[in-house]
Amino acid sequence: MCILSQTLGTMSHCELEAVTQHINDRIVAIRRVLELRIIAKDVEKGPILRKIGQGIVATDGLLDQFEKCIGRQRDLLTHLKELEEFFKEDVRNGKHLKDNMPTHMPRKGQPLVIGEAPALCQTGPVDTPPSQPENPRKTSKNHIREMPFITITEFENIPQYMKGRMSFDQLNAAVQSLNSAVTGKYKILQQKTMNNATRKLHQRFKDEETKDTKGQHFVVEADIKEFTQLKVDKRFQGILNMLRHCQRLRELRGGGITRYVLL
Repeated sequence: MCILSQTLGTMSHCELEAVTQHINDRIVAIRRVLELRIIAKDVEKGPILRKIGQGIVATDGLLDQFEKCIGRQRDLLTHLKELEEFFKEDVRNGKHLKDNMPTHMPRKGQPLVIGEAPALCQTGPVDTPPSQPENPRKTSKNHIREMPFITITEFENIPQYMKGRMSFDQLNAAVQSLNSAVTGKYKILQQKTMNNATRKLHQRFKDEETKDTKGQHFVVEADIKEFTQLKVDKRFQGILNMLRHCQRLRELRGGGITRYVLL
């Protein structure tokens, strides 16, 4: 009995089934003996009842060990499911980034000149086309702004405590999703004809605007849930911290709503 108690924690699935069967058999035997309690009046049979009592105590101890083992296996299963969801999310983000790779993102074998980051390896003068406008962001009234992607240099300069396990690709996948939310929102705001569902969204967008957001592009948590698959959770808050650090957005609070304004 003591040997079974010591080895129960390391048993396999088949071995646990054998222990279960053993316990069930012991219970059946104990029940049969208890039906003969009349022998308790017999002095010679008294030790039998004491032995039964000891068997019950030992069985109860085995059951406690068995329940603890089941609890550990249940906790392990829960942890594995959480890990599975985490890796599935990484796979989805990676596939989305692969399928929507921006043209300015670096490719293998290409120089790391991304977005507006300076080309540190360039020694000669840079030829700038004379027809290039001074401020390329000044476009038509209906132009929808987008958040520039994070460069490799910017990502490397983010403090490690902010990044955690977040990779460069995962952060830019989040930027792409936020841009999708901005695009979805402001396309509706530019529409002239709308159905009932679109009209409700249009009215909500208007209600969330303030004098401080005039001329700015911003989204709120409801927009992110409406137009993207991003989860607004602790991990998302970490993404926002990194984007604020890289000066991609700022937060504007008011009326019980947090607005994420593009810079």
